[in-house]
Amino acid sequence: MIALPSGVRVLIATRPVDFRKGMDGLAGLVKEHLRADPYSGTIFVFRAKRADRVKLIVWDGTGLCLFAKRLEQGTFRWPKIEDGTMRLTSSQLAALIEGLDWTRVQALDVRTPTAAQ
Repeated sequence: MIALPSGVRVLIATRPVDFRKGMDGLAGLVKEHLRADPYSGTIFVFRAKRADRVKLIVWDGTGLCLFAKRLEQGTFRWPKIEDGTMRLTSSQLAALIEGLDWTRVQALDVRTPTAAQ
């Protein structure tokens, strides 16, 4: 389990990528195909053709980090395969990494209670 800050930007590349790529290869994909900056602090999520694998890259301020996971049973729930990216919340990403249905995770509407008048 990795700790995710609540305000972090998370982008999923919806098209599967070659999972032989390491962090430098994935950073190149971010620049060339996603037209984004891999050193921005955004978490970039990649899937393999086999839906049981996920890789993430993120710049943590000191270096580029790579996280990889393979489920032993079952598959991750992925968005529809198409060109481009999809944005997730940090809570949805945490659910995805755990192999849960991230589409059922919603942001809470947190309001400060007002004093009774």
